[in-house]
Amino acid sequence: MDIPFNKPFLTGKEIVYIKQVLSTGKFSGDGVYTAKCHEFFEKDYGFKKVLLTTSCTDALEMAAILLDIKEGDEVIAPSFTFVSTVNAFVLRGAKIVFADSNLENPNIDPENLESLITSKTKVIVPVHYAGIACDMDRIMALANKYNLYVVEDAALAIDSYYKNQRLGSIGHLAAFSFHETKNIISGEGGMLVINDERFIKRAEIIREKGTNRSAFYRGEVNKYGWMDIGSSFLPSEITAAFLYSQLDGLENIQKKRKHIWRKYMEGLEELEASGVVRLPVIPDYATNNANIFYMICKSLQQRTDLMKVLAENGIASAFHYLSLHKSPYYDSKHGGRELTMADNYANCLLRLPLYYELTDIQISRIVAVIKVFFKS
Repeated sequence: MDIPFNKPFLTGKEIVYIKQVLSTGKFSGDGVYTAKCHEFFEKDYGFKKVLLTTSCTDALEMAAILLDIKEGDEVIAPSFTFVSTVNAFVLRGAKIVFADSNLENPNIDPENLESLITSKTKVIVPVHYAGIACDMDRIMALANKYNLYVVEDAALAIDSYYKNQRLGSIGHLAAFSFHETKNIISGEGGMLVINDERFIKRAEIIREKGTNRSAFYRGEVNKYGWMDIGSSFLPSEITAAFLYSQLDGLENIQKKRKHIWRKYMEGLEELEASGVVRLPVIPDYATNNANIFYMICKSLQQRTDLMKVLAENGIASAFHYLSLHKSPYYDSKHGGRELTMADNYANCLLRLPLYYELTDIQISRIVAVIKVFFKS
């Protein structure tokens, strides 16, 4: 493809920082660059406690362990999301109660959440799709009313806000992704955010194979041992060094991605005005971090045809999630409730290329191909 769907961006400092790690002879996790990343998010972002992980999936799995999810517990999550959102809880024995998406955007619909809560409900997992905030006041109000936990799946939501609060700082726990398709990257990588102090000490233990090795290295205990269940969730220093170079360039990366996002909106808004497609909606309470630019086609066939035309013109595009409530694994467990909007987004949402090096000329070319498709 002349124009790929995604192209990982390098700030230029990745090799410099990685060479510094290699020169120290300590490549395993929780070294100097892990500490630098933790400090960035705790001081600059104001998160209470963060722990880098090998992936967002691992951060979610840590959250499920921290919340003592067990057989028979119920977890409410959107059907329109990546499988890791719910798989983390299924691994602990939970039943997933799938919620539908909003009419205006793919985020979880708060209108019907309360009807899904039972005496077995333990957690709500809002997913901030495309980095656009869910209605967190309503979700947290329900959590407080029914004594539930909230785990923000903020995989796509770096540098985005709900009102004046950073996404990831609102729920009891949150998980971020630094996969190469995200705004800032480390190839693979993630982060657990701990906003409830009750979970900080245990989170460190779970992350270190169930041992109190972190406390030992800080000199708080004279030896370390097996304290709890856990696994090896921490990334290497090489991964942390790569991530820190991205944090150095975050402001510049975000400025460029938002420019690209706006160019798409400006180029395609006449199609939306004529009712041909729907474009992203940013609620008043949310900000836009330019993680994804998407459009909603009228039907699955229309989206398929448009993707074909784009490909014929050397432009890669992609759809996103398939409704998890209809997945081969969960279909028989779901119970048959219709989730109309989740299915609509699964069938009709189309993502356009969005990466740092995408030029205005390339964006104009993409927009022109789309306009010609709809005119014909």
